[in-house]
Amino acid sequence: MKPELKTYHTTIGTKSFTFETGKLALQAGGAVTLRVGDTVVFATATMGDVRPGIDFFPLTVDYEERMYAGGRIPGSFFRREGRPTEEAILTARLTDRPLRPLFPKDMRNDVQVILYAFSTDGENPIDILAVNAASTAVMISDIPWGGPVGAVRVGMIEDEFILNPTYPDIEYSDLDLRLAGTRDAILMVESGANEIPEKTMLAALDFGHQAIQPIIDLQEQIAREIGKTKRAYVSYKLDDELKNTVHQRVQSRLNQLLDQPYVKQERSEVFDSLRDELIGEIAGEDEALQASVLNSFDEAYKAVMREKILSEGKRLDGRGLTEVRPIWCEVDVSPRAHGSGLFTRGETQVLTLATLGTPREAQELDNLTPSETKRYMHHYNFPPFSTGETRMLRGASRREIGHGALAERALVPVLPIEADFPYTLRLVSEVLSSNGSTSMASVCGSTLALMDTGVPIKAPVAGVAMGLIKEGEQYAILTDILGTEDHLGDMDFKVAGTTKGITALQMDMKIKGITSDIMNLALEQAHQGRLHILDKMMETISVPRPDLKPHAPRITVVHIPVDKIGAVIGPGGKTIRSIQEETGAKIDIGEDGSVFIATADGEGSRRAVERIEALTETPVIGRIYTGRVVRTTDFGAFVEILPGTDGMVHISQLDTERIDKVEDIARVGDEITVMVTAIDENGKIRLSRQAVLEGWTAEEAMRRDKRGGTRPGGGGRGDRRHDRRSGGRNR
Repeated sequence: MKPELKTYHTTIGTKSFTFETGKLALQAGGAVTLRVGDTVVFATATMGDVRPGIDFFPLTVDYEERMYAGGRIPGSFFRREGRPTEEAILTARLTDRPLRPLFPKDMRNDVQVILYAFSTDGENPIDILAVNAASTAVMISDIPWGGPVGAVRVGMIEDEFILNPTYPDIEYSDLDLRLAGTRDAILMVESGANEIPEKTMLAALDFGHQAIQPIIDLQEQIAREIGKTKRAYVSYKLDDELKNTVHQRVQSRLNQLLDQPYVKQERSEVFDSLRDELIGEIAGEDEALQASVLNSFDEAYKAVMREKILSEGKRLDGRGLTEVRPIWCEVDVSPRAHGSGLFTRGETQVLTLATLGTPREAQELDNLTPSETKRYMHHYNFPPFSTGETRMLRGASRREIGHGALAERALVPVLPIEADFPYTLRLVSEVLSSNGSTSMASVCGSTLALMDTGVPIKAPVAGVAMGLIKEGEQYAILTDILGTEDHLGDMDFKVAGTTKGITALQMDMKIKGITSDIMNLALEQAHQGRLHILDKMMETISVPRPDLKPHAPRITVVHIPVDKIGAVIGPGGKTIRSIQEETGAKIDIGEDGSVFIATADGEGSRRAVERIEALTETPVIGRIYTGRVVRTTDFGAFVEILPGTDGMVHISQLDTERIDKVEDIARVGDEITVMVTAIDENGKIRLSRQAVLEGWTAEEAMRRDKRGGTRPGGGGRGDRRHDRRSGGRNR
């Protein structure tokens, strides 16, 4: 029997959201489709058992990008989807972040959320639909969870906020804000912005939070009507008596150690020593008890550290709440890279290196978004030595993809447009040392590298990471958080921007959201921290270099008629390859006839331009050309004045005196200088050598160039200096 389909609707802004369940994937814990326009996202949520020995909550969220959703076949060799694209990874991360804080802290069951796009219309972005579909799937499943969450996208066009803008809207928007939260608080923020003020960002967050309320209402209704009973699970809470015993044993020692301004490695060593001593005293050889004591020690460490911050305003390294660690910077670190910037803040150090390329080197995208290429790429690498550890190198992780995307987003608003700076840009941030906020250090290193390269950015960009410690109504916001403060705190709040405003914002919560007042204070504190960091960066380099670095390519742009593109490319690309080989230039041709010529020196560029202009020039009446005789007849000579373009010189126009034979003046292979005197409606070109020798104007040449017409009487031979015939005879 066919299952009963349940359909639910709500409207967000001007968009109708349609949820359907009960027909597909009935063996999953929960399964939902969400449709907006012709974009349809399918989400499932399923819970498994507990894996033996696991000591964390194993949630996985995967978005599987299927090209059939856009009516396309994958561009890979195998013609099927392979490893996830960056866009798919970012969508999965965006979905994971608001879901994770709402699961029970003491649960260890495997939970897996899997999403597909069944259809995409090229207008409505998939990522926000994925968050809402995933939340609904978990809500109706048997998985214990503290949701729901709702998600919206907020744009801003002409100073007005709009909900869930389409891809075309986003192109014109000064804000691309993705927000997810519960009924009472915001849990996740991901935003790019065109230097908007903090007050505007706060207003956009409030606007978005109000907009998610109907989605939350509908999910609660769906769960009440068709939701499954939540499964019981084994709680992995620590024994309260053991926790209290450990806390009492180490509280005094922890306070003493936290008063010492250790660097990261020293702090790890002394705290590990205290922990191992405690485990040995309490647990002995009992492995099960050892794990419980270890976890109890971590809880005590977290509690003492948080209390010290809240009661004394004192942090792990002795700084005040708003204090930024010492900063130093360098540029021109690599002698051959096109630009490089080294940014060091405390024990966090990032080296960013810039490379410029031609438009042809832009990244080709094969995903479900309307974008086909990307001219600016930022890649972020986090090697194990940066934290003093060892592990296998297996390519970029999801975290590295996400951090790279955040730093990329922060710089996009200040980059010059392609028409003014026709380069592809790739920045790579190598994390050399990590103790808090390497993504924001990558933003700073990228700014330094771009200015060192000579890229005319609109303004320098810096970033800072903020933290939060909150117990009940008491809270403290931390500027420039350490790795431990991030790990043991309640919020990771990253803000990047210029002196004028915000260019990127990312927030993740470990508690059930924060209020607008806390968000406002965090934004203001981040603003002050960002200005301080910018001042330090400007001490090293304050404006972009006036010229590109010596090893960077110089790109010259030439515009040719679209119908001449084939002439420059030549049969099978033969012509363009020969130009590149002769001049050392890299040449890209756009569909609009823009030709990008990249060379390391001005001479190569000049020669390439001359070749291309010669190939694409259109003959003009009155213009003088030196061409090669390609054919002769009794009545005249045919001269190639431009590549592939011939004109005819009548025998009467070959000299200032009457001649008997064409070959007396022009033989095949000779070079002669001629003037264009006429071009008929069929494109046939009339040439005159006599006009050059006599020094006629274009008007005189056109008036006197009549086949069989009388010759001017008594004139001299004129100036023969233009005649460069290969035979060497003057006539």
